[in-house]
Amino acid sequence: MTSERSIAELLARAKAGDRAAFGTLIDAHYDFLYRTAYKWCGSREDAEDVAQDVCIKLATALAGFDGRSAFTSWLYRIVLNAVRDRQRQAARHVRWAGALAMTAEVSTPAQQADAMDDAELWDAVRALPERQRDAVLLVYAEEKSHAEAAAIMGAKESTVSWYIHEARKALKGMVQDEKR
Repeated sequence: MTSERSIAELLARAKAGDRAAFGTLIDAHYDFLYRTAYKWCGSREDAEDVAQDVCIKLATALAGFDGRSAFTSWLYRIVLNAVRDRQRQAARHVRWAGALAMTAEVSTPAQQADAMDDAELWDAVRALPERQRDAVLLVYAEEKSHAEAAAIMGAKESTVSWYIHEARKALKGMVQDEKR
């Protein structure tokens, strides 16, 4: 990836209106944007849409980057906000439609069971309240420390620890409910 110094140079040039610098900045971070969005959305199509939305937003949002945090920490916030916007929009569409699609239960071969368990776990994580979900995904999916997650979320480290604790309790409760 590009060094912090060259990122700073690209940022300065992009803020000044240099389209080539902006394009290089997007190219250098697009995989990061997509991967982050995918972990929150769980869908390739949604992640692609979010990543593209973020690229468009960055054209105007770059002016607001003040350099107090790492560029990637700032990008996390932009991606998280875009994911939340998309989720709110999807929820509105579901309410407007008035019905949810029913999915048929599909049997899976034994070798796919572990992959299904992982997918079900991440689906359960995505169903958590927003702040708990964000903390879990940052700490466990992105392997960020509680301090790094706190900086990204704009919260205290102890608050992130509490979100993780509450998420674990909620997930444990979901597993116990399924066993009944």
